[in-house]
Amino acid sequence: MGRNERPGPALIASREGYRSIHSLHPATMPQRKTQPIRRKVRNWTAADSAELYCVPDWGNDFFGVSRNGETTVRLIDSNDEPRHVSLASLMKELSERGTEAPILLRFRDLLRARLDELNRSFSNAIRKLDYRGNYRGVYPIKVNQQRHIVEEIVSYGARYHYGLEAGSKPELIAAMAYMQDGEAFLMCNGYKDDEFIDLALMGQRMGLNIYLILEMPNELPAILKRAEKLGIEPNLGVRVRLSAKGAGHWSESAGDKSVFGLNTAQVIEVVDHLKEVNKLHCLKVLHYHQGSQIPNISIIREALSEACRMYIDLVREGAPMGTLDMGGGLAVDYDGSQTNFHSSCNYTVEEYARDVVEIVGEMCTRSGVAHPTLVTESGRAVSAYHSVLVFNILDVTSTQGYNGALPKLPDNASEVLVALDETYRMLTRKNIQESYNDANYYRDTLRMQFSYGNVSLRERGIGEAIYWRIMGLIARRIAEMSEIPEDLKELSDNMVDFYYGNFSLFQSLPDSWAIDQLFPVMPIQRLCERPTQKCVLVDITCDCDGKVAQYIDREDVARSLPLHEVEGDEQYYVAVFLVGAYQETLGDIHNLLGDTNVVSVHLENGRPVFTDEEEGDCVADVLSYVKYDAKELVQRFRTLAEQAVEGGRITPRQRREALEAYRDGLNGYTYYEL
Repeated sequence: MGRNERPGPALIASREGYRSIHSLHPATMPQRKTQPIRRKVRNWTAADSAELYCVPDWGNDFFGVSRNGETTVRLIDSNDEPRHVSLASLMKELSERGTEAPILLRFRDLLRARLDELNRSFSNAIRKLDYRGNYRGVYPIKVNQQRHIVEEIVSYGARYHYGLEAGSKPELIAAMAYMQDGEAFLMCNGYKDDEFIDLALMGQRMGLNIYLILEMPNELPAILKRAEKLGIEPNLGVRVRLSAKGAGHWSESAGDKSVFGLNTAQVIEVVDHLKEVNKLHCLKVLHYHQGSQIPNISIIREALSEACRMYIDLVREGAPMGTLDMGGGLAVDYDGSQTNFHSSCNYTVEEYARDVVEIVGEMCTRSGVAHPTLVTESGRAVSAYHSVLVFNILDVTSTQGYNGALPKLPDNASEVLVALDETYRMLTRKNIQESYNDANYYRDTLRMQFSYGNVSLRERGIGEAIYWRIMGLIARRIAEMSEIPEDLKELSDNMVDFYYGNFSLFQSLPDSWAIDQLFPVMPIQRLCERPTQKCVLVDITCDCDGKVAQYIDREDVARSLPLHEVEGDEQYYVAVFLVGAYQETLGDIHNLLGDTNVVSVHLENGRPVFTDEEEGDCVADVLSYVKYDAKELVQRFRTLAEQAVEGGRITPRQRREALEAYRDGLNGYTYYEL
């Protein structure tokens, strides 16, 4: 079985279905600010590629471009010395070991660096602002439930008493097995049946710092009943539904229309119920969640102020409280624009921590309330950077074949076809606009004459080839122009090549398809060469949506990606960055393309070390997810092959070869194998 063992597929039939899984609600997105494009020098360098792909903007000092033109990742050696490691060299070493693309590369150093940055930022803010409380981070397992990530966060995060958040029974069971720190929080959200509640209460009795967060009004009686039966005083928290709305893709996670949390009337009911049964002393946490990837710091400040007001009044009601849990929302700057665009954020981790500490500290001090322990459930911000998807380009389709050899005109070619050919031969820099207009006129005329039966299929095909050759030449000419005529801009946008990548968008980049999430994408080699092709990346699923439709650009969201012309049998690799959050857990086996190969990489004694190697799903794995039995499939095929022998269609030897090929196919990688 692959690393995501499952009894059945998480089939996502449409974008709408995906959005429901992602708790996505329609929202008006803020306009992204534009930044000027810098001129590129004539002699292309690695620095030009770094600028073209905006690496300094989104790379967070983790990723870069080496002088010899290869994409690098910064890793920390065992002696704490940083080293920039080439992704191309990693792919070469893995290929020599027999591990082929597509590969998901995981870098534990980047997980550690993000944990350090988050905790250091809060520690500095607490010290500078004289805050009299602590910070305790919590990782929500739903962001990426892979064992090695949870294990690494718990192990490395122990120095910070970093905890976990579970939103389901399976997540709670996993979290309880890995939590060994009595000071770290284990927050329990989501729907809770009696078994869930009992597990949490038993964990609390064993010394785990577990809190049951009330998401719905009817949970409180059930929790109190189970706690009484087990003889345990439960640690309780309440999730509040703020009136302050969120921003970005998940803006409806907060506000009056939020489907989670208690409104103020329900919160008061909880307080009164606890008072009646003398259990108000069990209420210790106020929790809220604005949504994932909040790009605007002002939205965060507004919600925090409202939540802090509620916290203060709960203390005045007599609840001991002590902890304010702000949930998730800390954004990742996927496009590097540092704006309130939904794939960016207009603040740093340091600014986020400072604002949180400042607001809570000032409000509590003015109200005479003790400063609470601050908790954030920053999953995306912690895990996004640590995973990189690398795949090879299998094939290229140039725009309508305009680079192909032009066929010879027939002796009796129509006047329109001759005129189109002449337009191509007379094309110069000075008559681009005229040639563009003429080519469109002659192409349309040729099509009309074909529909009337006055032009043959061959003539139309020759005409189309000439037309696209003209469009290709014009596109190359206008790429060199400082000002592009208005009616030629659309041509420039549409003249793209299709680069077929050995990956599945739906398995590895579902957010790109479903919610138009931007991810940094770039080649990992040949970055000292100017990329000359405008490309759209297409996956190997037979689905028209199976393509990356948006790319990072300093001026705006781009519809194409600059790539190099693939040379001969070259292994040309493209990488997608910042895919460590949600992409693995939401991935779908569309077309029965399963998990990719996975390798974790770190440095020892100055050399990359590969650990936790996991083979991607084989064909038998994904077939089992949809209830096919491999042995039964072989038996059915064997019967078919034997019938073919009896019918004289194949020989016994051919039967054996067919069975061997069938078995090999069942055991093979679901992706293209070289």
